[in-house]
Amino acid sequence: MTNFDRLLARLAEPGVVLRLAALVFCAMELVSAGAALLGVRTEPYDGLAAWIWRQSGGDVNDRGLVVVCVLLLLAFVALIFLLARQGQTAVPVNQRLAGLLVVDLLAVSVTPGLPFLVTALAGVLLPARLALGFAFVQVLLNTAIYAAPSQSAWLDQFGLLASMLALHGLAFGLGRMAAAEAEKRRWLQAVLAEQMSGEHLLAEQMRYSERMQIARELHDLMGHHLTALNLQLQLGGALLARADAPGAGQALDRAQGVAAQLLADVREAVSQQRSSQRIDLSTALQALAEGIASTRIELSLDDAARDLGPRAAHALLRCVQEGVTNSVRHAGARRVRVELRGLGEAGDEVGVSIDDDGRGAPNWHEGRAGNGLAGMTERMAELGGTMRVTRTSPGFRIELRCPRWV
Repeated sequence: MTNFDRLLARLAEPGVVLRLAALVFCAMELVSAGAALLGVRTEPYDGLAAWIWRQSGGDVNDRGLVVVCVLLLLAFVALIFLLARQGQTAVPVNQRLAGLLVVDLLAVSVTPGLPFLVTALAGVLLPARLALGFAFVQVLLNTAIYAAPSQSAWLDQFGLLASMLALHGLAFGLGRMAAAEAEKRRWLQAVLAEQMSGEHLLAEQMRYSERMQIARELHDLMGHHLTALNLQLQLGGALLARADAPGAGQALDRAQGVAAQLLADVREAVSQQRSSQRIDLSTALQALAEGIASTRIELSLDDAARDLGPRAAHALLRCVQEGVTNSVRHAGARRVRVELRGLGEAGDEVGVSIDDDGRGAPNWHEGRAGNGLAGMTERMAELGGTMRVTRTSPGFRIELRCPRWV
């Protein structure tokens, strides 16, 4: 993931979006307030603070009212920032609701058009039903403020009601969608972290099991032979001390035979260990193909897929996963064909091709390889193999080649 992708992911977080929206609205209001203080005629504030100001005998264009509304707006933005951060902390619901009511009062005090941001924030911070009730109350409150019976006809009231319903309904929907996405992101991060930790533990357990198996093999295989060899050598030394050359020669001959048998047994054990570490990759590839329903994954596997070294099997599986994922997610392929076959006269190499019928990449060249293709190249290079892109349009074809038993 590039820095630009990380920035986009960060900007997509609901708390960040709401804070940016509050900042933009605050900047707009500060510009308008600055113009009003300089004597430029602007739209007067029409919120609760302006109503109280009029009731006390003031004028909505007074500079004192502008200053009061700017201070209320700054307090509103500060509380928006504070509440938006609570989406990532374990704050009780009643405290969140209390904070939302305070920030909503500040919004209504500045202008009745501002509380839709609070509705969106409620969709993020509150449970679904409580957030829906909050949005409904917001619609009724704002409609009552904007559409007093003495000020407009019933048709105007109905239009204002519909517009408020649409505005706050949209804000509620966006807030709930953002909350759901944030929750999914957290869930996926937890699952991935659990999977990664489980893989590390499994790898460590496998290494421990291999060490224990090797220790048992060494003890069972070499212990008896080394004991017999030591006894024969001690016997030969004792016979030599007694000047019994024929007996000492026989003891040394027996010791040589024990050493030869020990060497043969070690070689056989090593050969068995190597053959027992072969990996069958066909099952994992079948599971990968069956797990993707949107695209037809065709497999063509010969016997080499069932007889691979552990490192080769792991690297090839990761490369196939990456290639298939790219074909499905980015190329829009309807069919992906994966072939695995043995190569070389002795069959000591393996080749894999990943071929799709997607949109391809006509302008692609090796210098512009993405992280996925670069990772595949690195995996093959670590094993002494190669990765080549043999077709970029129509479709996309990748060919891998590496030693088979590593």
